[in-house]
Amino acid sequence: MLERIRIVLIGTSHPGNIGGTARAMHNMGLSDLALVAPRCEPLTADTVSRASGADHIVHGAHTVETLEQAVGDCTLAVGASARSRTLPWPMITPRALGEQLPAELASPAARVALVFGREDSGLTNAELQRCHAHVHIPTNPDFSSLNLAAAVQVVAYECRQAWLGQQVASGPAEMPAAEPLASHRELEHYFAHLERTLVAIGFHDPATPRQLMARLRRFTLRARPERMELNILRGILTATEQQAERHK
Repeated sequence: MLERIRIVLIGTSHPGNIGGTARAMHNMGLSDLALVAPRCEPLTADTVSRASGADHIVHGAHTVETLEQAVGDCTLAVGASARSRTLPWPMITPRALGEQLPAELASPAARVALVFGREDSGLTNAELQRCHAHVHIPTNPDFSSLNLAAAVQVVAYECRQAWLGQQVASGPAEMPAAEPLASHRELEHYFAHLERTLVAIGFHDPATPRQLMARLRRFTLRARPERMELNILRGILTATEQQAERHK
């Protein structure tokens, strides 16, 4: 289970935080690290020092330019958020996230991405809207700022606790979905197709979006569609586009 959990860091500005994250991951048995557009050199003497023997995780990290590239093969993406947003999104605690993981990863094809933002500004609204849910660490409201590696440590700890609980559980894990869940990449293709179709039929005006696509994202991600279900929806969109073209 732990091998299929990916830690994603976006726009990290200090190499020591990458090393600290690697150490936190190795402490808890995680090894899959992705770096999205880091604002520093990922592998430095400071990285190795802070990693304290876990620098092999940094050596094996995938460095990419976009969040989509980092989580494209994942069936669940959870973004770390320290503050409420204009458009509310499903919010869970690290403990609740950990309890959810055995069922989420029951299928061998499932992958989970835990996404962390920049040290100074966190994740953007656009990045958070590409996640199925947000995880919030319930810190002291009078002093809520957490070091990036410390935040990763808290969430990774709950992942490990869930894995340990799975080892001693007497009953079987929740059955996986009959069909594999749609991946992040497939969902992004669907959202692009959906927006294109809504524009074509005159339902959506990009000049006055009214958060339409954000609300449709939230609705769809909350539903956790299977790949076959998403294919059906895309088939409906294609037929709609064809009908709209005939009526022009």
